[in-house]
Amino acid sequence: MKRAVIVFTRVPVPGQTKTRMMPYFSPVECARLHENFLKDIAQECEKVNADIFVCYTPQRGKAYLKTIFKGAVDYIPQTGEGLGERMYQAIECVLGNGYDSCVLIGTDIPELKASDLEYALRLLDVNDVVFGPTVDEGYYLVGMKRPIREVFEKKTYGTGNVLEQTVAPLKETGLTVGYVRRLQDMDDREDITCYRSRMRVQKSLQKTYTGRYLLKKQKISVIVPIYNEETTIEKLQEQLLPLQKKCEIIFVDGGSTDATISMIDPSFKILRSPKGRANQMNLGARESKGDILFFLHSDSELPKKPLEEIREVMKDYEAGCFGIAFHSRQFFMWTCRVISNHRIKDRKVMFGDQGIFITRELFFEAGMFPNLPIMEDYQFSLTLKEMGVKLGIARHRIYTSDRRFPKKTIPQLKVMWKMNRLRKMYRDGVPIETISKLYKDVR
Repeated sequence: MKRAVIVFTRVPVPGQTKTRMMPYFSPVECARLHENFLKDIAQECEKVNADIFVCYTPQRGKAYLKTIFKGAVDYIPQTGEGLGERMYQAIECVLGNGYDSCVLIGTDIPELKASDLEYALRLLDVNDVVFGPTVDEGYYLVGMKRPIREVFEKKTYGTGNVLEQTVAPLKETGLTVGYVRRLQDMDDREDITCYRSRMRVQKSLQKTYTGRYLLKKQKISVIVPIYNEETTIEKLQEQLLPLQKKCEIIFVDGGSTDATISMIDPSFKILRSPKGRANQMNLGARESKGDILFFLHSDSELPKKPLEEIREVMKDYEAGCFGIAFHSRQFFMWTCRVISNHRIKDRKVMFGDQGIFITRELFFEAGMFPNLPIMEDYQFSLTLKEMGVKLGIARHRIYTSDRRFPKKTIPQLKVMWKMNRLRKMYRDGVPIETISKLYKDVR
């Protein structure tokens, strides 16, 4: 039997493809994303025991498509008015060339596998029509042995219930219908978010063209709560200025009374919030646009490639942080570093000075940082722990200021003991106002 697969696609031209992804992706990024869809689909089509046809628009894109679908038998320009008519004419053309059966697929489904296509073609041995349903109640695949115009008549594509509208009248005429597995097509930012979530479970997706591109293109928002940071703000800006074109950077001031605001480069975005790290970080998160939210303290010193390290962790985790380190060589500061880093792995708890990063969806699902005068990061970690969220740790450490610690050994020990005591008091339900009074703000 002669079988065919028809790849029905638009040529990835910036501004003309995947436009519902804009402005999340630029026109060029949208075209590049579609190109990666095509590469993944081409790989799977070539594994199927069937001839490949590429039905495309606009016509000037044929040479480009030949570089991707190198094993295609022919390239057919799309003809006809409306999507349904164009699909019908593509199927009619291929079946008219002596093929016994064919399936037509769209190209918004990069998770399509050769096994889906093989199964669809086998289903045509015992059915008149075969569909591949999408999560949004449309379909990404349609197959038949003879051209059936009724499949494509009077349909409003791109709206809900397209598949149901299509199948019901076919069954009324006695035609038999088969289905392959349901897949999610990639139309908008929410679909991209879902795909990235699936990548954390299905590691094979990380190795696809689409997966690699979407991992690289995760957008990061750096959110820095500030309050009277004259001594730290310039050094932090030196680190962040080279990152401006690679991520979004937001400073959120909690009512500084010193010169902090005037010292910030005007190219940075500054928000104003009531004092309190929870208030400041939550406002920054709400106003941000990133897929990953990175909460950074002003007295932090980043490793050389922080964004790359964050993306590497977020391939497999929904939340994580950097390990912590101090420039001080004192034994008890080294001890503090070891305990803090061990706490992430052992007790699944991370603190703000370790540079918390988290997916946008999980941050808001967890309820943001609780509006507490102290312990907001600790409670947030406890909430994630209760939700069963696993934490990832970046390869390199983030250096943080030891300004809250005295210089001498005995006073250092007293501060460490006090911080542990305050956390114990919090877990025991002591009023947060009482705990807050015991904590000394060093600024």
